[in-house]
This record gives sequence, C-alpha cells and structure tokens, in this order.
Amino acid sequence: MSDTPVTQNSGLRSGVLGLFDSTIMGIAGSAPGYSIAATTTALFGAVMYGGPAALLYCGFFMFGIVFAFKYLSQTDSHAGASYSWVRRAFHPILGYLAGWAVVVAGLIFMVIATFPAGSSVLSLFSSSAASNKNWIVILGSLFFLLMVGAVAAGVTVTVTVQIVMSCIEVFLLLLFAVIAIFHTHHVVQFSWHWFSPSIFQQAGPSGFKVFVSGALLAAFYFWGWDVTANLNEETKNAKKTSGMGGIIGTICVFGLFEVFTVASNLVLTPAQLQDSNNAADILAVLGQTVWHGTGGKLIVVAVLLSTVATLETTLIQVTRTLFAMGRDNTLPHKLGSVHPVRKSPLVATLTVAVISLGLFVGSLYVGSIQTILTAGYNAIGLQICLYYSLAGLSVVVLYRRQLFKSVGNFIFMGAWPLLGAIFMAFIFVKVIPGLDNTTLWVGLGSLALGLIPMAYYWQKGSSYFSPPSKEDRHAADIEILELQENL
Repeated sequence: MSDTPVTQNSGLRSGVLGLFDSTIMGIAGSAPGYSIAATTTALFGAVMYGGPAALLYCGFFMFGIVFAFKYLSQTDSHAGASYSWVRRAFHPILGYLAGWAVVVAGLIFMVIATFPAGSSVLSLFSSSAASNKNWIVILGSLFFLLMVGAVAAGVTVTVTVQIVMSCIEVFLLLLFAVIAIFHTHHVVQFSWHWFSPSIFQQAGPSGFKVFVSGALLAAFYFWGWDVTANLNEETKNAKKTSGMGGIIGTICVFGLFEVFTVASNLVLTPAQLQDSNNAADILAVLGQTVWHGTGGKLIVVAVLLSTVATLETTLIQVTRTLFAMGRDNTLPHKLGSVHPVRKSPLVATLTVAVISLGLFVGSLYVGSIQTILTAGYNAIGLQICLYYSLAGLSVVVLYRRQLFKSVGNFIFMGAWPLLGAIFMAFIFVKVIPGLDNTTLWVGLGSLALGLIPMAYYWQKGSSYFSPPSKEDRHAADIEILELQENL
C-alpha cells in the first residue's frame, strides 16, 4: 500500500525478478570493479593508508541505511523508493528532493563512469591512449549507448546481461585479490592499524577533516545497491526480496572493497597511488604489478564489465525514479509511460540518454580527467548523503510503533538506521566547507535546480504534493502493524 497517487497496474513488468536477480543487481549497482578502479587514487589522496578504516566505518553506518530500505520496501514497494517513502514519513517537499537527488546523482555518474570504461579498453592497447580524454569519452559513450539499448529492451534482458557480466567480474576480482594478497613483493607490510580510527590522527589537527573526506568517498563506493528498491514493482514478493537482495549484495561488495584497498596499500607505491595518470585505471596498474603481461590485463576486463554493469543499473535507478515522478505528474507525464511490449519506461530512458550524451560532450571542456572524477565523486557523495539520511529517518518515523516490540526491531528498524541517517547528515554538513566551488556548484546547484520543476508541478495541482492526511497516516500505521504480524 502507498498513499502516493499510484495505480495498482503501474505498466511495468511485474513479478519477474527473484532473490538471486535482486542480489546480482545490488552487487552490480555498487560496481566493485568500477568503484575500486575509479576511486582508489582519490581515497588514497584523501586518507593515505586509512582507506580500509574509512570503508569500515562508513560501511557500518551504510548498513543502517540498507536495513532502512529493507523495511521501507515492505510497506511501499514503489519504483520511486525514497521519493515515495520520505513523502509518507515527512513532507512532499523532502520526498521530491530525495527523488531529485537520485536523478541528478545518476546523471552526474553517467559522465564520470565513461572515463574508466573508455580508459580500461584503451589501456589494453596503449598506456598513453588510456589518458586521452577525447578517445575515453568516445568509447565510454559507445558503451553507454549499448546499455541504453539493454535497459530499453526490458528488465528481463537487463538482468540476464547483468548476471553474465557480474559473475565474470566477481570471479576475476577474487582471482586478483588472492594474487595481490599473496604476492611475493609487498611495498609495505600489512598493518591492522589501517583499520583503526587512530590512523586519521596521523594528520594532526586536520585528522577529523581527513576522516570526513574519506567517509564521503566511501559513501560513493557503496552507492548503487539501492537499485534493488527501484525495481520493487518488477520483483517477485518485493516486500521481502528486494530488501534481502540489497543486504546480500552490500555484504559482498563490502568484502571486495576492503580486500582490494588493503591489496592496493600492499603492492602499489604511494607514487603510483597518487599519479593523476592512474586516476581512471589504477586496477590496470595493480594487475600489471602482480601479474605482468597479458595475464595482468584480465583485471581490465573486470573493470570494463563492472563499469558497463553499473551504467546499466544507474540507468535503471534514474529511469524508474523519473518514471515514478512522471506517473505522479511531478515531472512531465510522458516520463511515466512504458513501451507496450517491453514494459520498460522508454521515454524516461531516451530522455536520460540524450541528457547524458550532452553532459559527456560538455565534460570535454571541464578540465583533466582527475579533476572531473574527483569533483564528480564528491558531488554525488553530497546527494547520496541527502537521500540516504532522509530514508534512514523515514523508517524510524514510519515504524515508530514497532520499535520497542522486540530487540531486533529496536536495532534494525530504529537504532541502526537512525545512526546511519545521523552519520550521513553529519558528513553532508561537515564536508561542505572543504569542497571547492566546482564541486559545490555541481553537488548543491544541481539539487537546487529541482526546486524549479517542483514549484511548477505543485502549482499545477499534482496530488503528490498534498501531504498525507491524519487518516492516511493512521491507515499506514495499521498496515505496518499487520504486515509485521504476518511476516
């Protein structure tokens, strides 16, 4: 049940995704290969050898948000996910901004994801070509268009492609993780101190600022698992399946992130980790370090598959959110239409494709690859923190009458999501003073743009902007109570 204006027959192909499909989508959404390849140099530049600690502590709080999504999906299996949930818990303005944050974060990601895709392919042939921005954008755009075709073809095609790509990717990542960890030559010795919060104190008075910068990047690492929630309307038994898929997927990528961050500390020199030429393909450098020659290039295949896979899941996340907003008349109604045969949100998909290609071309004039990537990661990090914190608070509000009925309810519905929400909000506020103007304009400016269509469609009288009545909220409370008794 949802008190947002949604018809029961949404038009999407319902009940076609199972738990394995949902888990694969959660893994592909976080994109372990891509995230490691594209963000390792930025993370090392921010926290040096404290990467494992940044991922560990951010991961702890992120799981609070994962549990929030699990419970929120139980009572409102909505393609817009946080766009719908935050409205129910708080107010339509916050709900709209949560949905808008998903959209703009995805659009920015479309741009920065092209760089590792193009760079990975070029690195197979020439190390110098791998840093040529023009060729990188061209190749990345081609891969993006292939994924647009897969998403437009329908969710069953999308998931089949994801299963093949993600299974190969995870196998190759595990292979290179073992090789790197047991490599005969380590630049530094392993240290448990890398996982300790005290490692940030090495930066002296700026240690706390270093931790906050690392946490923002770590949030970007994890981001994407929540695509399982945006597929709620297309999932079998979505009240259980999508949330569990997100949990299993996040556990898998958390392990991969930690192992590869440790491996990078062990086998790569600080010069390699800070070299701007390696910003988009650090895993290619790691591959050649631990397995020189043709064998080392296999990890590039994992990065390429991961990048293409996460382009696909991000497309799904953005198009389903736009579809939900179009269906609710909070954006052009055409966005809420589906292909009559494929049952995919075709207009939303084509709209995202056109906007993204325009942004690709514009990125050629922004600056170096490293500048674009770093600004993009931080800008997306701000948007992630916004809608994750709102979702974490929403589950506490909506499930408030259930929190003290058991220890499990108190921890997983209340305390852990609340801690996750506070952490995300804290990082959002604390990191802003340290960001450059470009990142602030991209991160906050793109969020502010959402106020324009919101005001227009509110003035047009979209029922989404009518806050839930007291009766609606009471009915939602009763539904949550009944659901918990039946699960």
